[in-house]
Amino acid sequence: AVGFTKEQVELSLVCRHIGNTYSASSMLGLNRILEKASSGERILMTSYGSGAGSDSFSFVVTDKIEELQSYPFDIEYYIKRTKDIDYGLYARYKGLLK
Repeated sequence: AVGFTKEQVELSLVCRHIGNTYSASSMLGLNRILEKASSGERILMTSYGSGAGSDSFSFVVTDKIEELQSYPFDIEYYIKRTKDIDYGLYARYKGLLK
């Protein structure tokens, strides 16, 4: 354990709702955290890849966060608009079936 609570980490786990987005996963998670963050809070974002490379960034939230949080559409809005489809419908959308 590195000192984070389950609640601090869970909000950023967007992939459990939309699937593995690979490189975009860190940015989507950061966006979701920023939607709930308060001025003065510190955010640590760490990513790693299958090539064993990794990066970490530490951010301190400023009072400009309120402007971001005033936008009408956030990640949660788009997650709630998703719907599960079966393979047949997916294949039809992709033009694999006539």
